[in-house]
Amino acid sequence: MRLFGNKTPAYQLNIQLLTLLFLSLFISTSTLAALAPTVTVTELQEGLENPWSLAFLPDNGGILITERSGQLRLWRPDKPLSAPLKGVPAVFAKGQGGLFDVALSPNFSQDRRIYLSFAEEGKEGKAGTAVGYGRLNPQGTAIENFTVFFRQQPKLSTGNHFGGKLAFDEQNHLFITLGENNQRPTAQDLSLHQGKIVRLTLDGKVPNDNPFAHKSPAKPEIWSYGHRNPQGLALNPWSNVMWAHEHGPKGGDEINIPMAGKNYGWPLATQGINYSGQPIPEAQGTHVEGTEQPIYFWEKSPGISGMAFYDAARFPLWQHSLFIGALAEKELIRLQLDGDKVIAEERLLGDRGERIREVRIGPDGYVYLLTDESNGKLLKLGLAAHE
Repeated sequence: MRLFGNKTPAYQLNIQLLTLLFLSLFISTSTLAALAPTVTVTELQEGLENPWSLAFLPDNGGILITERSGQLRLWRPDKPLSAPLKGVPAVFAKGQGGLFDVALSPNFSQDRRIYLSFAEEGKEGKAGTAVGYGRLNPQGTAIENFTVFFRQQPKLSTGNHFGGKLAFDEQNHLFITLGENNQRPTAQDLSLHQGKIVRLTLDGKVPNDNPFAHKSPAKPEIWSYGHRNPQGLALNPWSNVMWAHEHGPKGGDEINIPMAGKNYGWPLATQGINYSGQPIPEAQGTHVEGTEQPIYFWEKSPGISGMAFYDAARFPLWQHSLFIGALAEKELIRLQLDGDKVIAEERLLGDRGERIREVRIGPDGYVYLLTDESNGKLLKLGLAAHE
């Protein structure tokens, strides 16, 4: 039997060339996969109760870790996990509420100031996001003189959509993300804090150049609005511009670059729908005049939480990457960036089946994660070929 039947020699040659090309592509792809660097995962700590955020103390002083139920702990590699630090405020630990972010003052070496965000209960059982600071004592056992300087007003949450991320820019302004407390229309109301990103000084005052500082009845703290539940916030180290991401409803998780006074659409513009499968009642489409488009979005929501730009020298293959945790899809997302554009997406750690709550880049160039579980973990990631 002839391999190509009664076809002409030219046809036979073309089929042979195509076969060889297919085999070469298959071999190349297999070879590249075999040569792909192996991600290493080291479990540094387990037994954390739904950990939410972390911050690295200087001079190898350890890692501060918040637990959503209300504890702040200190992890050090050569000692047991600390008892809960004293002086932490009482939190509204219901639903998604609790103790959220922890951040060191840009002047920590002089003032030893620690910033905390948390859900704070008000009247009638409703809660809102609050932020304060205190001084970490030299022993690392307590936060002294904790003072609340910002409170989301009014308090509307029964346990949903608090936001709660903190980040500082190059001018030492503090940015705070605020969820809309699952009260959709509030995100478009400038007289309310819901669904906003706010910008303050280190002491909680309103910078004079805030976009709504002199435009009553708008809240003067507001930097941007039209956000749903932003749980990612980080300063881009290459542009020195703040980036944020937020949960969509069913679909429509998105990344934004929040600019002064801009409207990011929720709930008027969204890529998502209600969990019931019905449209968002207020939605006018995916593109609405007067609102900003996200720079990247997911039609199917990964449940994004935490974000960190990779600009360390240790792992060159991760340079110009943005790492984001995925709660719903239980993965770590790596986005490859070209300027402000996402040019590739990679999913990591899906085989572990753990909700990734927080992502940070350590001073040693490794990627550190927190898993959002009742038996939560502190993980350290690297690339085997470069360790």
